[in-house]
Amino acid sequence: MAEVEIYTDGACSGNPGPGGWGSILIYKGVEKEISGYEQNTTNNRMELTAVIKALELLKFSCEVTIYTDSAYVCKAFLDGWINSWIAKGWVTSKKTPVENKELWLRLIELVGKHKVKWVKVKGHSDNEKNNRCDLLARQAIIAGRQNA
Repeated sequence: MAEVEIYTDGACSGNPGPGGWGSILIYKGVEKEISGYEQNTTNNRMELTAVIKALELLKFSCEVTIYTDSAYVCKAFLDGWINSWIAKGWVTSKKTPVENKELWLRLIELVGKHKVKWVKVKGHSDNEKNNRCDLLARQAIIAGRQNA
């Protein structure tokens, strides 16, 4: 099975506000950078979108290691939040609707196609690829504002 590494990050200028996301996919030593912009969004939506957009590029089932600084995204899978939300009908432990449900559903669908390992990295630290994703996300916000 092919092995792919994915680094992701999302950013928001204000929360909510203009947002951007960035991802780096690495396959057989080759890197592909992608990024995008949304005019009115949240940081959490951008973190989710970065992972979704990267996984959408994979054309066949892979062993994927996803590196993210988003505790929100990582803990949903590593701490079983997803299973709890599904079991409770997409309601949180505080009895409120799960935010970003449509993005979670898409991410669950994509993750189901692959063997995924989640790795939480420290944001804005010494992880070169995470820092690059952060820059891609911030540059997407700047470019998006200029084109708006």
